[in-house]
Amino acid sequence: MGRIIAIANQKGGVGKTTTSINLSACIAAKGKKVLVIDIDPQGNTTSGYGIEKNELENTIYELILGDCSIEDCILKEVFPNISILPSNVNLAAAEIELIGVEKKEYILKNEVDWVKDRFDFIIIDCPPSLSLLTVNAMTTADSVLVPIQCEYYALEGLSQLIHTINLVKERLNPDLDMDGVVFTMYDSRTNLSAQVVENVKNHLSQKVYSTLIPRNIRLAEAPSYGKPINMYDAKSAGSESYMSLADEVIRNNS
Repeated sequence: MGRIIAIANQKGGVGKTTTSINLSACIAAKGKKVLVIDIDPQGNTTSGYGIEKNELENTIYELILGDCSIEDCILKEVFPNISILPSNVNLAAAEIELIGVEKKEYILKNEVDWVKDRFDFIIIDCPPSLSLLTVNAMTTADSVLVPIQCEYYALEGLSQLIHTINLVKERLNPDLDMDGVVFTMYDSRTNLSAQVVENVKNHLSQKVYSTLIPRNIRLAEAPSYGKPINMYDAKSAGSESYMSLADEVIRNNS
């Protein structure tokens, strides 16, 4: 049965999509079957896997509106062991179209229930907001992994996110847990990065992953080639760190 992890943070630019693409690819490289769900209207995870997002007939938008089945949407084996439920800008309209729909917080969960047993891991890339789409991801997920950028305002907004996770747990998904925090854009040359890590560790009761994701030019380049980092440059610091994170996530969820 698939372990479902939502990758969420309402702040933009913290490495959510980078983590969704590369963590899922590195888990797949370790022989696990992975489904990646892109529930962000920007569709960057979809295009980061080399998919032409604006030419797709069926995406998560059509799925949420009930215009197609999850079978019709999943792009199977885009890379070895990786299937993708894609997204594009059409998804931005979903929130308005779902006004008045009953149990709209469970639409994604009800669809994913049909296929989750086929995968070892399901990774959901959430939009940078605490919207209905993010709530759908959290009602579907077993746990939430939170990427945090190593910068001065790292803790800002984190309490709001944890409050949302707790609300979803209380009212919609009693099985939801905090998977942990992963630090992104870590710069070993600055004191600030080390201070942020210490500060967050001191303030958080949640698990903090020991793998630190560095600032890495190859990580930034990989999406433009439509490849995850382990296929774009397996020897880069970015690839090695996501491989290490994949080991931790697999151990944490086994």
